[in-house]
Amino acid sequence: MADAPGTVLLIHGLARTARSLGPMGLALRAAGYRVEPLAYPSTKAPAEALVAQVAQAIAAGATRRPAGPLHAVTHSMGALILRDWLARSAPDNFGRAVLLGPPNHGSELVDRLGGDPRLGPAFRLLNGPAGLDLGTGPGSWPNRLPPPAHPMGVIAGTGSVSPWFSALLPGPDDGKVTVASTRMEGMADHLVLPVSHTWMMMDPRVIRQVLAFLREGRFQRG
Repeated sequence: MADAPGTVLLIHGLARTARSLGPMGLALRAAGYRVEPLAYPSTKAPAEALVAQVAQAIAAGATRRPAGPLHAVTHSMGALILRDWLARSAPDNFGRAVLLGPPNHGSELVDRLGGDPRLGPAFRLLNGPAGLDLGTGPGSWPNRLPPPAHPMGVIAGTGSVSPWFSALLPGPDDGKVTVASTRMEGMADHLVLPVSHTWMMMDPRVIRQVLAFLREGRFQRG
């Protein structure tokens, strides 16, 4: 894998755009990877439709993709889209993935705010149908996904810049997702850094760890 760095799919999170992973893409290109940023209308459709749109974009890019492994770096809800897509139609050449702040078991914010009679309408307006799919219930989208069949490293944050949101979350969190929710059965490695959910994908410490995992299959310690 070291001889052929390959291609990295970049999948942004809820209410963000492909530009949010711009610095990550620059670092990956500098390291020799080919980068494919995937844009999708995260607040305009339910989860099922978003996964289908991203799957279609990945398939459309296959004809232009050079030989070599296919990796991925995701932020927030982008992790669930990747996991859902891989569970349905993983390509033979898929390699490794790094998930940044993934709500692998949902977010209590969705439970608390999405169902609130006063705040619910605003929450739904800002986050769309897919945002409501991110609850922590046993039947929620995150909790229906199977464990990954590919090496995945997870980076969680504890540097919240949203004290009001953090007050609604149990335990250490990044302002949107708890550290506990980022963990999942079958992950290859897990790392906690003092970064926020909103900005973690631009943090140099996170970018260095992403490069390490894609290269070695584990994060750097010490």
